[in-house]
Amino acid sequence: MSEKIARIGVLTVSDRASAGVYEDISGQAIKDTLSDYLTSPWQAEYRVIADEQLLIESTIKELVDKEGCCLVVTTGGTGPAKRDVTPEATEAVCDRMMPGFGELMRQESLKYVPTAILSRQTAGLRGSSLIINLPGKPKAIRQCLDAVFPAVPYCIDLMDGPYLECDESLIKPFRPKSK
Repeated sequence: MSEKIARIGVLTVSDRASAGVYEDISGQAIKDTLSDYLTSPWQAEYRVIADEQLLIESTIKELVDKEGCCLVVTTGGTGPAKRDVTPEATEAVCDRMMPGFGELMRQESLKYVPTAILSRQTAGLRGSSLIINLPGKPKAIRQCLDAVFPAVPYCIDLMDGPYLECDESLIKPFRPKSK
């Protein structure tokens, strides 16, 4: 178990938040949730950018390739609107996709809103990093992370990333006992 500080990218994709029209409460919701979950040392690499596919792609690449983030969590740009291109940008920069994340997040969100089927969030791997696309609403961010985060630390283990420890009273990561 390494005491290496995990670098985690928090990327808000929003034309209005990036232009300062309103405060980025979604990115803050991700940081707050991760602060609640994680007991091991970590540092957020935080960005707020516009809904532009090439900008999203270059920012994810920067967070993974230059900043060394083992995890990048995005919020916004996952709906059916024309400017919602976060899943396309994620797919363009990933080596492999992890469709189970999006499937589980939509399933979880359907417990709360029938429009969850409109969400296109996904996840994928770039190098030694896991990238997860979340919806834009803070309440949905927590619901989705509650559903998928138990698998995140083990996924990062499998990619030789930092060992993420969690407050198991809030989120219990799954790790096989035979490892």
